[in-house]
Amino acid sequence: MIQAQRTACLSAAQAGAEVLLRYFRKLEPGAITEKTKNDYVSNADREAEAAIRAELASRFPDYGFLGEEGGYIVGAAGDEGGFTPTESRGPEGTGGPPGQHRWIVDPLDGTLNFIQGFPHWCVSVALWDAAGPVAGCILDPLRGDCFLAARGQGATWNDQPMHVSQQAGLDGAFLATGFAFQLGERWPHFNAALGRVFPRAKGLRRAGSAALDLAHVACGIFDGFFELGLKPWDIAAGALLVLEAGGTITDWEGRQDWFQTGNLVTGPPGVAPELLDALRG
Repeated sequence: MIQAQRTACLSAAQAGAEVLLRYFRKLEPGAITEKTKNDYVSNADREAEAAIRAELASRFPDYGFLGEEGGYIVGAAGDEGGFTPTESRGPEGTGGPPGQHRWIVDPLDGTLNFIQGFPHWCVSVALWDAAGPVAGCILDPLRGDCFLAARGQGATWNDQPMHVSQQAGLDGAFLATGFAFQLGERWPHFNAALGRVFPRAKGLRRAGSAALDLAHVACGIFDGFFELGLKPWDIAAGALLVLEAGGTITDWEGRQDWFQTGNLVTGPPGVAPELLDALRG
């Protein structure tokens, strides 16, 4: 079963990517909507999510579906659940009742990059149950990079096994982070933490796609990643990639409620504890 679920993640991500590639650098201004200040959605996001949902419903019609644009749906085939993406129903905070399988999808992670024509964005598809992530795929169609994982089965990058880096500590690490406009009043806390991390890293990148950042930690490109206030669809697939590739994840207090809070600190075992200590001050 888990291989079929993993394959469904891949097929759905490919269906979404096919839509997005048709739109990239071809979006008309009227196809873009500002949901809240500096938070955008486009026809590409909506159509990609619809394509992903249709693919998943054809394979597992009874599973729930949580998408960034469409909210929570009890069955991927179409019964409306009445939940919103920001609600936390059930112990995992994934928007559904306890124990139910649910897809968690970001049809376009890096929407602002996509709208501006900046070539750094991806599709993220994950399956979660009461125990956490089951399967996940992050697909970067511009680079032809496909990251896949299934619980207990390890993780792959373009069909080859992948592992987090062997970086020994925070000093000299190559790190990724993110800070959205919506960070708001949390910015001073983030900025202070950034000031403690920056002098110790050999490089720090903010490319605008948390899902890709996590995939790049999982394959060893980055030695760590940290961010505040992420949403379930930002991290549902990437977290599984990191864990199956040998990395660790906590929240900014060192706890395991990172999925509920969206506050992540992650990296290989040699980096993550030192990064956490630096962030906490």
